Amino acid sequence: MIKIRWVLPLALLLSVPPLAAQQAGLEERVESLLGRMTLEEKVGQLIQYTASQPDLPGLAARGAVGSIFNFIGAAQANALQRRAVNESRLKIPILFAADIIHGCRTIFPIPLGMASTWDPAAAELEARIAAREASASGIRWTFAPMVDIARDPRWGRVAEGAGEDPYLGAAMAAAYVRGFQGNDLSAPDSILACAKHFAAYGAAEGGRDYNSVDMSERTLRETYLPPFKAAVDAGVQTIMTSFNSLNGIPATANEHLLKTILRDQWGFRGFVDSDYGAIEELVDHAVAATPQEAALKAITAGVDMDMVDATYLSLVAAVKSGSLPESTIDKSVHRILRAKFALGLFEQPYTDEQREKTVGLAREHLDAARAVARESIVLLRNEAALLPLPKSGTIAVIGPLADSKADMLGPWAGFGKPEEAVTVLEGVRIKAGTQARITYAKGCGVHGGTAEEMAEALSIAAKSDVVLLVAGEEREMSGEASSRAFLDLPGEQEQLLEKIAATGKPIILVVLSGRPLTIPWAAANVPAILWAWFPGSQGGHALADILFGEVNPSGKLPISIPRSVGQIPVYYAHLPTGRPEKPAEKFTSKYLDSPNDPLYPFGHGLSYTRFDYSDLRVSVGENRTFAVSADVRNAGTRTGDEIVQLYIRSPVTSVSRPVKELKGFRRVTLKAGETRRVEFTMGQNDLRFWSDGGWKVEPGTFKVWIGPSSVKGLQGTFEVK
Repeated sequence: MIKIRWVLPLALLLSVPPLAAQQAGLEERVESLLGRMTLEEKVGQLIQYTASQPDLPGLAARGAVGSIFNFIGAAQANALQRRAVNESRLKIPILFAADIIHGCRTIFPIPLGMASTWDPAAAELEARIAAREASASGIRWTFAPMVDIARDPRWGRVAEGAGEDPYLGAAMAAAYVRGFQGNDLSAPDSILACAKHFAAYGAAEGGRDYNSVDMSERTLRETYLPPFKAAVDAGVQTIMTSFNSLNGIPATANEHLLKTILRDQWGFRGFVDSDYGAIEELVDHAVAATPQEAALKAITAGVDMDMVDATYLSLVAAVKSGSLPESTIDKSVHRILRAKFALGLFEQPYTDEQREKTVGLAREHLDAARAVARESIVLLRNEAALLPLPKSGTIAVIGPLADSKADMLGPWAGFGKPEEAVTVLEGVRIKAGTQARITYAKGCGVHGGTAEEMAEALSIAAKSDVVLLVAGEEREMSGEASSRAFLDLPGEQEQLLEKIAATGKPIILVVLSGRPLTIPWAAANVPAILWAWFPGSQGGHALADILFGEVNPSGKLPISIPRSVGQIPVYYAHLPTGRPEKPAEKFTSKYLDSPNDPLYPFGHGLSYTRFDYSDLRVSVGENRTFAVSADVRNAGTRTGDEIVQLYIRSPVTSVSRPVKELKGFRRVTLKAGETRRVEFTMGQNDLRFWSDGGWKVEPGTFKVWIGPSSVKGLQGTFEVK
């Protein structure tokens, strides 16, 4: 388990004025500045440009830009900041931003891999390190975390989130916010976090990016909004709207989302940014006839900042014509200025350029990336205890991704440099040293190959004791605008796998990807499978640590892996049906040509040791709480981490409820033979559901499970009166 803690000196704590006084002083400063601004200067604060925008120095000098993103380097940022601070009338600093998604210079596993750790402390550590590195380059705002729940792996951006479950997603969302923003926003190494994409973007129809979403209010509230609410409760300072429409209303013009839920019900006080060009896209959504009308709809709905397309420049004329109250502009400018004051930009608008030279790729950052990557790797299958490998004999490393540095980093890799990444081949060679003979062949490309490449791979496989086959997706096959209709191993990788298996050599399959892939043949025929996602800068070392048994794998799936695309969506928390699957009966909810259940379920992940569960207990505590506990014993021969999971079900309620819902998890480290009692406490919020416009808890008998995954565990009951 990754542990993270910050301790502030007592003297510093005593010197900090009360929070209420700090906030009051900040509000006074904002109002004072706002009162001196012209309408044009106000609108300038609502505009966010990309670094490629022409004449940025001139815009900065006129005070006509609120934020700039993708501007790289402390020296460049400082030069532009000086134009804003020294030459503009009111000397309002620029807020520099970037997509720092899973690391800045030191790249950690993609967020879906981070979720496989089931370790919020690891996510917090990753975000804290990313904040240190990004702020050293002048960046004080990141467009992360992405907290969209995604149950359709055809959607490429599943790579950027925490998977299919709202409880796990909420825990990770809050951790990222804490890590990015730190204990004090005005500290030079803290950056604003941005929870995105608000809302329900992960439910895009057909898994096609940017597509429409239609869902009930109950599904929205119970499944897709909890991670956003957790981010707000953790103090996130910004929210980004999503590209999709929700029930016919584009999110960037959706008052129900941005006003009723976000501000009125949740009390969010930060500012809302549009996604890239999303305001002008309201015209393509066919809810606005012109960009000017789109700007009016967005600002009225509650979008404070306009990313890239500068449609908000038309708001000056809208106010002067009387079609928009200036007070609407003032509210948005107030929120943006408040964030800049909170960051300390008015006191220290510049970045220490010396810090940029020392922060990136610090030894402790690389060590953390390696440790987190080890936690993120999921052992799906290990027949006959093929793993861990001995450091002896001949190991053939084969596959198009085995020695690909860029593909270790995955999509949205910040300022990471491929040449600094450690590949699987490099990690294995370094770890094995001179104790084992390592051979290598590419075998094929991700999208094709030659007969010679295939023949070389088969030749070295035949001469080896074991084959390590590294297959999957290239990094750009996941992420934004990377939807896939088919999720099998692309190109000739499946043929490569089957031909090597025909040699009779034992195979360890390592999968690199940004999403679940359909690998039914491998699941039936390959003895060992490790799912590594895109593991980041130190991924090769992390995999080698696990392959040779120096580290015991502990990752668990944050998303179900389907048998075929035809099953999608397949997720554990589905609703029951009046005709549940009964293989022997015809008229039940099932497929003719496939089981209903996924290839590998949510929460699944194996270890080199074995964990036994026993003695489930349920008791009623104070304040209408319930304690659920069980003994977990390491029944194997080596130390290991187990992620203990708690699920509940309400069998009889006024509305149909999911067959299981995750309500707790805990990562525990147990030595061989050690037993520990693991206890969870549930309150009323864990038992509630959305109905008739509000949250409610209904009395009845609940089922409860504690176990290693969503399909295994001890079962008990408790009564809610």
